[in-house]
Amino acid sequence: MDLQITDKLALISGSTKGIGLAIATGLAREGARVILNGRSKGSVDAALAKIAPIVPGTKLEGFVGDLADAAVVEQLVKQFPAVDILVNNLGIFEPKPFEEIPDADWQRFFNVNVLSGVRLSRAYLPGMKQKNWGRIIFISSESGVQIPSEMIHYGMTKTAQLAVSRGLAETCAGTGVTVNAVLPGPTHSDGVDEFVNQLSGGKPFAEFEKEFFASVRPSSLLKRFASTEEVANLVIYICSTLSAATNGAALRVDGGTVRSCF
Repeated sequence: MDLQITDKLALISGSTKGIGLAIATGLAREGARVILNGRSKGSVDAALAKIAPIVPGTKLEGFVGDLADAAVVEQLVKQFPAVDILVNNLGIFEPKPFEEIPDADWQRFFNVNVLSGVRLSRAYLPGMKQKNWGRIIFISSESGVQIPSEMIHYGMTKTAQLAVSRGLAETCAGTGVTVNAVLPGPTHSDGVDEFVNQLSGGKPFAEFEKEFFASVRPSSLLKRFASTEEVANLVIYICSTLSAATNGAALRVDGGTVRSCF
């Protein structure tokens, strides 16, 4: 299937590993020009080196910087004044009891997970509207619908992303620009490996996975962690020209974890 995004310029924040890297790889396969982003030159160079042999001849750029920093976003926009596709993937999470989450953590999570996407969208949405074509995607989470008791601060930011994405979509009515949110469920990424190490007590991954879906996410229909590629496949379609009729939506790729058909 031709997704009709050849030579479209795509920026994926926080894309040196995990879901972000899988999205970047998939977009490159579809012929898009891709800007990879990470906080260190080493991580960006390593990600570029991973994609290049998988997609020979792909057009890749790298931008080093923490896009949770407003000044860094300004530097990015000077280097890349316009993009066709923006995937707000940058995010952090950690399990922590509510009573132990200080104000600084709440503020840090909101800045990284929410304001980074707000700033990037504010910078690039006007150009998309002027061209009458663009795609903005927020990588939210099923945790924005079913707030996890083990990381309430994270769930709060994922709910906020849903509000922002729907609100921005309302401003794009009647144009060729769409704004959507994608809600992954538990996904086997590098960050989840760290999460598992914190919670598993040294158990093998397969054993932890079985117990996790029995007790922590019992509503999952998939009964396993999704792969980053499985999540990326939906995101890549939403980035495409073919997805024009999908706007203002919260699209789940959560393995059926949310007990709702809506």
